[in-house]
Amino acid sequence: MPTAKPATAQPKAGAVAPTTWRGRLTGMVIVTMFRLPRLLPWRARLALADFLMAYLFAPLAGYRRRIRANLAHVLPDLPEPEIRRLCRRVPGNTARFITEVTSVKDFRARVSPVPMTGPGVDTLRAALDAKRPVIMVSGHFGNFDAVRVALTHRGYSIGALYRPHDDPYVDAHYTAMLSGIAEPIFPKGRRGLGAMLKFLRKGNALAILVDQHVKDGAPLTFFGKPAATTLSAAEMALKYNALLVPAYGIRRKDGFDVIIEEPIAEASPEEMMQAVNDSLEARIRADMDQWLWIHRRWKLSGG
Repeated sequence: MPTAKPATAQPKAGAVAPTTWRGRLTGMVIVTMFRLPRLLPWRARLALADFLMAYLFAPLAGYRRRIRANLAHVLPDLPEPEIRRLCRRVPGNTARFITEVTSVKDFRARVSPVPMTGPGVDTLRAALDAKRPVIMVSGHFGNFDAVRVALTHRGYSIGALYRPHDDPYVDAHYTAMLSGIAEPIFPKGRRGLGAMLKFLRKGNALAILVDQHVKDGAPLTFFGKPAATTLSAAEMALKYNALLVPAYGIRRKDGFDVIIEEPIAEASPEEMMQAVNDSLEARIRADMDQWLWIHRRWKLSGG
């Protein structure tokens, strides 16, 4: 299994380190924020991150207002006590996600033994064993990296696309963490996209999150409202004869449920991605506090 690169990882070849003292200082602060939580025991680490985000950072950043606005837009009848609970729990869930992915060794140790469940597990295994490409889709819900860890632990390769950090010093540490969770990872851009497609065509799996507003995306439905949705995952699945499989890492008190759903039936890209939206919506409704309600997901309909 891949392991995290040492914390002293150097910037990638060709990268230019920040030249100003302010840039260097900012990069050092960010990397220190990656490292500091690891000084605490696992449960204390998560609890502290949850508390600081929910009660300090989220109110200052206006996250509670945004959560309330999104809930009012798509779930106007939600009771006030539930709204208050989500305003507290959603930022905390986000903080736990950040803490988990910056604690690679501990995160992998807790997720690797978790069984994969759901109606699509056998189909997924058969496809990967037969070297048929698979595109696994999910959203900013729970921690999708739990799915990547679970597959890697079982000997499968699952790639992911990521946006490199502008600071090469920070990016060296950021990519080390992402690689430590599962490999390979591909930087956004022409070269990264080409490598990603080559990897997919060889019969491997890709992980794609599809729940953010996308400029020029298709006006599909999400929680009963129009939401601009990328069609790229479905288009790639049709072009490369890949399975399109919704998958979720749902946070539980003592770990995660790693759930693999049945592949989406082949149809038009719009119909396939609407089915993906419906799958994610159903999962969110069952665990409302685990989705990132901070997103401006409904720009098409004024949300």
